[in-house]
Amino acid sequence: MLVDSHCHLEYKGLVEDQQGVLARAREAGVGAFLNISTKKSEWEQVVGTAIREIDVFASVGIHPHEADDHADLGRGALLAATDNPRVIGIGETGLDYYYEHSDRETQARLFRMHIDVARETGLPVIIHTRDAEDDTFAILEDEMGKGAFPALIHCFTASEDFGRKVLDLGLTISLSGIVTFKNAKELQEVAAKIPEDRLLVETDSPFLAPVPHRGRPCEPAFVADTARFVAGLRGVDPERLAEQTTANFSRLFTRAML
Repeated sequence: MLVDSHCHLEYKGLVEDQQGVLARAREAGVGAFLNISTKKSEWEQVVGTAIREIDVFASVGIHPHEADDHADLGRGALLAATDNPRVIGIGETGLDYYYEHSDRETQARLFRMHIDVARETGLPVIIHTRDAEDDTFAILEDEMGKGAFPALIHCFTASEDFGRKVLDLGLTISLSGIVTFKNAKELQEVAAKIPEDRLLVETDSPFLAPVPHRGRPCEPAFVADTARFVAGLRGVDPERLAEQTTANFSRLFTRAML
């Protein structure tokens, strides 16, 4: 069994045929899905899908692109949204300096708020970071000093040095279809070295379709292609990688009860 640890089932490209998307993924061996929210207006729909589908779970959070539109979001609102047992993670949150759709200070403040709620609830923080390695690590290191919390870097594309530092903090790393791209040689080198008990796979669908599906909307079923590629990089059987990443997901996202 595989887990797609990060997908957006409510996004255009998937939501129009959500039942078909899930059926194709299940046929491909995907046994669980983490449906990620990026803004407050999505929370109800994301959680609703998780309530309706027994193998779909939900996250609640604010993507850094959406930070300016949620500058007044209170900690209490995020904390209350975690009460539903189908919510197993917090995010995605983090820092994005590539597009800078939101003020950097607002991104950082909301990132820290997500971490604070994660520390209280024990739910993992799902972290997005792009062109913001130094500030992301500085916040993680500072917040970890205040008290440990579970977390992962989703869609990892950062440097090997950043990867080593977040692993030293106890985080997990998730790989998307980007690792299959021909120009991703450095990422492939990092992917081969991630400790087996800290590795997840994901699609980030409907984005970032892996080889051989590039140019198409990505679907959760394609996590099988990414997993096979990563298994090849690491010199292990795909079945072994599926077993290990599923176990890692269960250990990190303890509410999922796979």
